[in-house]
Amino acid sequence: MTIWEMLAVFAAGVGAGTINTIVGSGTLITFPVLLATGLPPVTATVSNALGLIPGSISGAIGYRKELTGQRRRILRLGAAAAVGGICGAVLLLALPPTAFETIVPVLVGLALVLVILQPRITKAVQRRRERNGSHADPDGGPLLITGLLIASVYGGYFTAAQGIIYVALMGMLLTDTLQRVNATKNVLAAIVNTVAATFFVFAAELDWTAVALIAVGSTLGGQLGAKIGRRLPPTALRALIVAVGTVAIVQLVLR
Repeated sequence: MTIWEMLAVFAAGVGAGTINTIVGSGTLITFPVLLATGLPPVTATVSNALGLIPGSISGAIGYRKELTGQRRRILRLGAAAAVGGICGAVLLLALPPTAFETIVPVLVGLALVLVILQPRITKAVQRRRERNGSHADPDGGPLLITGLLIASVYGGYFTAAQGIIYVALMGMLLTDTLQRVNATKNVLAAIVNTVAATFFVFAAELDWTAVALIAVGSTLGGQLGAKIGRRLPPTALRALIVAVGTVAIVQLVLR
């Protein structure tokens, strides 16, 4: 890489770490930049996954206050995320690059609809539980675990917009604030990136310069994103998720 390419990758890492912590979809910033430097798509994908791990951890640390009391939930959901992440990593190297191009924009679009409708859906679910005299599973139950498992397969495969899908699923099935859901999302994303990248280290070709630049940049971005994201009210956070997700769909369709 030239010095200008290195600066561009570093800046993309900062941007990705920031947006991943607040919303998700940071890969849509780093991935095109890595391709522009001349990296092959698979090498760019696996290098990006490894480089974003410190950013995910940094964002989770920034949200540590909102993670209080969620240990049991994260252990259960994290196990599903880990299994899905390794499956997605295997699929990335086993399937042709075009395998998920049709389904990915559909998944992101559905997630955005769920994010928009989440307050109404949550209220409807609560009313139904009150009529039936049942109580919500504090960890979301089997439906959430299954949904996160599938979303994590996609996350291990490409990672773009996985955070939006996580927020949509947890927002519907957990009786918790959007900020605490977002904090959990950051931990799950860190888990998926870590297990996928660990597999890639042994099974795929990496560009270590890109990995290092994205790692440093995303770590700084993770702290910045936590400071910004924690101050956003639920409505503003939901609007930002929808805006970023819409851009993600357009970029995925046109890519």
